[in-house]
Amino acid sequence: MSTFVLVPGFWLGAWAWDDVARPLREAGHTVHAVTPAGMAERAAEPGPEVGVETHIADLTDLLTREDLWDVVLVGHSGGSTAVTGAADRMPERIRRVVYLDSGPVPDGAALGDLWEPEHRAHVLATLVDGRHPLPSWEELAAGSSADGLDDAARAAVRERATDQPAATFTEPLRLTGAGADLPKALISCSFPLEQVRAMIASGHPYFAQLGGPEWELRELPTGHWPMFSRPAETAAVLAELAERVGPEGSAAR
Repeated sequence: MSTFVLVPGFWLGAWAWDDVARPLREAGHTVHAVTPAGMAERAAEPGPEVGVETHIADLTDLLTREDLWDVVLVGHSGGSTAVTGAADRMPERIRRVVYLDSGPVPDGAALGDLWEPEHRAHVLATLVDGRHPLPSWEELAAGSSADGLDDAARAAVRERATDQPAATFTEPLRLTGAGADLPKALISCSFPLEQVRAMIASGHPYFAQLGGPEWELRELPTGHWPMFSRPAETAAVLAELAERVGPEGSAAR
């Protein structure tokens, strides 16, 4: 059985993983779904200064406090920055890093640096008290697919969403390189793997790192929110990826 730490993307808390965590736990796995500081039930703390390092500390503190080892560390969407940072800080505790419709942010870059300049400018211009409110679904669909979410699901997400602290996408990620060789996996939902491989080959800044031998690429066709649109399948792919790591921690290809 495996130990999973599940980190949500922007605007979400641990609640977003409920329908993924349930089948994993029923199968005997240990699951820690994380609410990052400043989000959901933690919206009031630690204040407007919450950023990338705050969310990395959330994860390293969890690993230490719960004495977690051999962890499958999963980051959805914007949660990828904290996941990458935590794996860099404590690689000895990580079995594999899984990016769910996301990817690693390079050293010295902020997540927002990878956005199109027009989109970044728009987001920064529409901040409210240093936070990025959940845009309309129409606006979200311009950058990420909402396939698989009916009106009820979209309403439920909007009701529980928390405005995202801006520093989580403007603060640069600082890496030592300690986690560079950890086994990693991409579960691509919004892009077919053929397109992902083409972007790797072209040197696209958000995909170029995915061409290394430590990577396994998987596809789960749905929209950008697979924990809501295909939760059982998401859990099944995560469980399979947790098993597909060799005895020395190498990725099974």
